[in-house]
Amino acid sequence: MRVLLTGSSGWLGRFLAPRLRAAGHGVTGLDVAPGADTQIVGSVASKAVVERVFSEHAIEAVVHAAALHKPDIAHCPPQAFIDVNVTGTLNLLEAAAAAGHQRFIFTSTTSLMISQAIRQEAGSAAVWLDENSGPLAPRNIYGVTKLAAEGLCRLYHLERGLNCVILRTGRFFPEEDDTLRDIAGPNLKANEFLNRRLTVEDAADAHVVALERAPALGCDTFIISSPFPFSPADAAELKRDAAAVVVRYFPDAVAVYAQHNWRLPTSIGRLYDAGRAERVLGFRCRTDFAQVLESLRTASPLPFIHDPAFTSLRRGPQCHG
Repeated sequence: MRVLLTGSSGWLGRFLAPRLRAAGHGVTGLDVAPGADTQIVGSVASKAVVERVFSEHAIEAVVHAAALHKPDIAHCPPQAFIDVNVTGTLNLLEAAAAAGHQRFIFTSTTSLMISQAIRQEAGSAAVWLDENSGPLAPRNIYGVTKLAAEGLCRLYHLERGLNCVILRTGRFFPEEDDTLRDIAGPNLKANEFLNRRLTVEDAADAHVVALERAPALGCDTFIISSPFPFSPADAAELKRDAAAVVVRYFPDAVAVYAQHNWRLPTSIGRLYDAGRAERVLGFRCRTDFAQVLESLRTASPLPFIHDPAFTSLRRGPQCHG
């Protein structure tokens, strides 16, 4: 298929484009920033740009990964999030529906599932989050606009018959966390494989699978995150003493971490359950916490990318996506 990949110069796009080509697809990249896999420099927020891309490149399917993200809140006004994340998605959905497409893949985020109450982690147990969790009450403009874009995808499926697969991905950014500074970046990322992280490679692979499966799925939403061994029965203890639970499943975790002067989490306040993606979408992330531990045991390269110097290409005064 001739696939339009938006956000082709971004962190996910640079891993996703070659995987789409390896699966036999032709890829046309659209991004506001130049890149190796970007053929058209422009914004999804421009209806004229989107229509021109569809017309000139005979697009047959869309993988929509372009967006303003949570760190962009510090640089971009709310209107920019509306323009890129909502209007941009609408422009693409309208063009795809008008062209009679059967496949539209939308990169969403688990962030929109976090209300202020969940963020504060005031409860006595870890919150177990899956696709049925709700009501959804995003806590910032990023989550609000991504949830609105999800709603547009569902609307275009209902009213126009466009098959839309929504992937709520966990964390896969390479840079430092923009709020937590009391733990080394690689240590924090490793810990997050216990409840909320995946590799960018796994995120890209999930999109390829979703593109293949879209006509059979119709319109569906999946959490995409690393699998973990915990069950809801562990939720209270994960909140109270996460390290004790981790050691129950990974007996040498404390010793392995100690060799690197790392520390296990003392409390885990929420977990993203990706089990439905495995059962229905047929996708399971390859990298999990067990592999992270094995890399530490054997002094092998870590199976995820940590790059403190990374800066999103979309940050800056223009705030276009």
